[in-house]
Amino acid sequence: MISITLNGQKMEASAEKSILEIARENGIDIPTLCYNKKLTLFSGCRICVVEIAGRKSLAASCSTRPLEGMVIQTHSDKVLKSRREILDLLISNHPEDLFIQTKVGNNKLQEYAKEYEVLKGSYEGEKKNYEVDSVNAVYIRDQNKCIVCGQCVNVCDQVQISHTYDYLGKGFNTKIGTAFDLPISTDNCRLCGQCVSACPTGALIHKQLADIEPAKITKVRTTCPFCGTGCNFDLNIVDGKVVGVTPLEEATVNGTELCVKGRYHSDMIGSKHRLTTPLIKKNGVFVEATYDEAFEYIIDNIKKIKDKYGADSLAGLSSARCVNEDNYIFQKLFRAGFGTNNVDHCART
Repeated sequence: MISITLNGQKMEASAEKSILEIARENGIDIPTLCYNKKLTLFSGCRICVVEIAGRKSLAASCSTRPLEGMVIQTHSDKVLKSRREILDLLISNHPEDLFIQTKVGNNKLQEYAKEYEVLKGSYEGEKKNYEVDSVNAVYIRDQNKCIVCGQCVNVCDQVQISHTYDYLGKGFNTKIGTAFDLPISTDNCRLCGQCVSACPTGALIHKQLADIEPAKITKVRTTCPFCGTGCNFDLNIVDGKVVGVTPLEEATVNGTELCVKGRYHSDMIGSKHRLTTPLIKKNGVFVEATYDEAFEYIIDNIKKIKDKYGADSLAGLSSARCVNEDNYIFQKLFRAGFGTNNVDHCART
């Protein structure tokens, strides 16, 4: 531990933590666009700079550790001027729809532009003009809104281990792309959506949420029902209908990580193809039945099959959508109750 002064307040701090981490632990919000605590440091956006007494240049707080006696200002006039200049440069090379684009849940560039009152870029010159990539089934990639912060590259490489993205070109023409600069598809991507959660600018947007105004969305926190892992996320609800999900950094089990089922298949909730009542096949046709009728039908047929063909003519297939305790009872039913070890599970990979 060392002694530092942060925004005029003397405090003890860990020399092993960055200034950004220390500031956030003390309730001081330093803006970041490229920082992600789960990823290796990139230190590229420079919007997290702070002023350190005795130093001529501002320091990136995400990659600078404090020294004994260091005096730090996170929101001095010099710092604020630098952040506004960075935002001005980014917005000057950004499409005009910055304040009307509807990336739900994470558009830090938009939030910081409003906070620092940089509502229009002042620099004129060439702008990026890339074709929007939307050929895949689940998300849109607009390179014109990309600030090359590297989060999609790093999360794909370090979290998903897919290596779909990397840097292409150099200088002004540097961009994020795939091998041979091909569109995103199942040929080069698992379409997990992890990069969309990491993107801070709206360059990557889920198609489910692309045309929805954030102000119209009600968020309800819940646990994913697809398996027993227990991932948390926010349901995005518009007019009583679930339109998509937003993962949460603070989720204990999963953070911003979700499988493709949890991330994309909220559409099943309102699907017209959902079963709403048990069905029993009679004379070759499925007809609606009560739960009591369905259970009696199952029990009667299990008894008949076991009596005629023996216990090993039965088999049970358990579900990953059940918790471990339910799956334990299920296999116990087949082993002890029916007398067979023919038990399998859909997630035994």
